[in-house]
This record gives sequence, C-alpha cells and structure tokens, in this order.
Amino acid sequence: MAEPTPPTIAQAAFRGLCPRCGQPHLFAGPLFSAQVVTFADRCRGCGLDFTRFNVGDGPAAFLTLILGTVITIAAIAVELTLHPPLWLHMLIWLPLTALAVVYALRVAKGALMAAEYRNEAREGAIVRPEAEEDR
Repeated sequence: MAEPTPPTIAQAAFRGLCPRCGQPHLFAGPLFSAQVVTFADRCRGCGLDFTRFNVGDGPAAFLTLILGTVITIAAIAVELTLHPPLWLHMLIWLPLTALAVVYALRVAKGALMAAEYRNEAREGAIVRPEAEEDR
C-alpha cells in the first residue's frame, strides 16, 4: 500500500488535517464544539503523537489584536455611513468577532502544527564553547 501524501500546510490548517496522513483528526472536536482549538492527543489514522509539538498560545494574542483592529475599523465605517442603533452594532459585531477569532485561531494553530511537522522543528539548545572542546 502506498504512503499517503501529506497535505500542504494550508490544507492542514484550513481543514484540520493530520500533517502526516491527511486525515481530519488534528483537533479534539469539530468546528462548533467546546474543543474547537484543542489538539487531539494523537491522530486516529496514523498514530502521530500531537503532544510532542509545541504550538502554544502565541497566535491568540496576534489574532485578537489583528482581528480586533479590522472589526473596529469596520464598525466605525458602518457607524459613520449607516448610523445603526447600538443594539444592532452589538448584534453584528460581538458574534462576528467571537467567530472570527475562534476560526482564525484554529487555522493559525493548525498551520503552526503542520509547519513544525514538515520542518521537523525541535526545541533549541545552546551549546557552550567549552562543552564542544571537551569532546
């Protein structure tokens, strides 16, 4: 049986695919669940251990700031052009912001996981010069 073709980083990110086998088992839960951005422990298709990768929560801060800026600009533009009531602003922008941040976080974490797998990223280590001389 032929080895499965690994997905591209974009495919793994947008569809939640395992970076090794391409099965949709990267996240612990589906898009609209409580575990939407939690990685599964391992792939149910090929057994790749996802716990050895360290994606962290770095994308969350950047995505929140970037999407917050974009949505704030959009809300100001809507206010200045259409002048809707406050309740309509809240009805539009609060759910849109929450959904955008959660989906973008899922995509960003999936992309980082796939990039770590593809580049065989590991924790860095500093080698001291005197340690090299002892060899």
